[in-house]
Amino acid sequence: MSANPLAKPSGWMLLLLATAQLIIALDATIVFVALPEIGQRLGFSAQQLQWVVSAYSVTFGGFLLLGGRAADLLGKRRFYIVGQGLYALASLAGGLGGSALLLVLARAVQGVGGAMLFPATLALINTYYAEGPARNRAFAVWSAASAAGLALGALLGGVLTQYWGWAAVFLVNVPLAGACALLARRWIPADPPRQRGRQFDLPGALSVTLGGTLLVFAIVQGPEWGWAAPATLACLLLALALLGLFLRIERLGRDPLMPLRLLGYPQLRMAMLITALFMSSFGVQYYFLSLYFQQVYQFSVLHSGLAFLPSTVLCTLGIWLGERALRRASLRAVLVCGLLAGALGIGMIYLALPGSRGFVGLLPGIVIMSIGQGMTWNTMWISAGQGIAATEQGVAAGVASTSQQIGGALGLALLVSLANTLGPVGNQAYGIELATAASALLALLGALLALRLPRSPVTLPGCSAASG
Repeated sequence: MSANPLAKPSGWMLLLLATAQLIIALDATIVFVALPEIGQRLGFSAQQLQWVVSAYSVTFGGFLLLGGRAADLLGKRRFYIVGQGLYALASLAGGLGGSALLLVLARAVQGVGGAMLFPATLALINTYYAEGPARNRAFAVWSAASAAGLALGALLGGVLTQYWGWAAVFLVNVPLAGACALLARRWIPADPPRQRGRQFDLPGALSVTLGGTLLVFAIVQGPEWGWAAPATLACLLLALALLGLFLRIERLGRDPLMPLRLLGYPQLRMAMLITALFMSSFGVQYYFLSLYFQQVYQFSVLHSGLAFLPSTVLCTLGIWLGERALRRASLRAVLVCGLLAGALGIGMIYLALPGSRGFVGLLPGIVIMSIGQGMTWNTMWISAGQGIAATEQGVAAGVASTSQQIGGALGLALLVSLANTLGPVGNQAYGIELATAASALLALLGALLALRLPRSPVTLPGCSAASG
């Protein structure tokens, strides 16, 4: 696919797109490190504490398709600004709220902001950078910013929580996201005029947003309510009914929110599965290791933040290695190698956790896992956008990232349930070790699925990949 002819992307534009991903990654890890203090200060139980993470995942996953399609139809730059603005406002509310309910609500609004921001950012890269080396380099910069956000979040989370309290981990986002929203009008090209005759699929948007949000909510709440509880089953059935209605609306609609033919792209279908497994394996490590460091190793929040620094530096190395490898090997080969490295590294961490060597004993596994994480992160998003027209990059990014969020919510809910129910009473360390072993198996499953990717991009007949 050729780059968008309307404007040439600048370094400043790439800086803003990379900063968006830095903010999303920063927000994730900065919260993980602060979780134990948040739980103590605001009275969350061990099972309820995941809602500080999952409230974000519920709305992020539920609103992604709406955000992606809206970015395609109403303007990618416009929704980049909307997403950053919501991030800034929700972070301010989360830091100043001072109660468990207000914090969870603020995290939910952050998730809506992320659902606007994330697909718009991916779509801008896929629209303005030509498929091939130029786009791969742009994604490498974007992914490196993600790794930097993970490192900065873990470190800042420790420093801010230790010296200024948990509220500071939210307030730090306010000036960063606010500045990006203001600078976007200067550094990101203006959106092209809206295509005449295009309509916004409101019934489809409502059904998929309500259905997706309810599905993720049921998945997250299921371990606490019980999977066979009437409330859980009612939420799941209603979610499936709404999603079934969405598919019917899209099949019959003249201008659907998500053209179902996009699911004919094998790269996009596989990217949906791999992003879900990525978050259920690599993504949950920050949650469990943060708890393990502080509750078993008795690390301070500052030391816990510093403990994540090596993994993020090595993740950046993995991103660089993945971008270099794509010049010589297929995307499938790079993805398989990254996921296999992740499975091996997480497995090594599982074997080292119960030992007496402490953090030093975890380092070999952290090295291998983090390099695999970097290789996988970069290539799975390249795969999701291959062969898809510029006018549909937003919804394609929304589809893949919806799978990522649902996979992350499902994986975290099931692994938290595993850790809390299968481990001996009062021995949370053993439960975390079991969850780590399970996540290694999920990464291995991702590698096996990646073997089914085609060696080269597939473009469907009748679907032009040229930019619109």
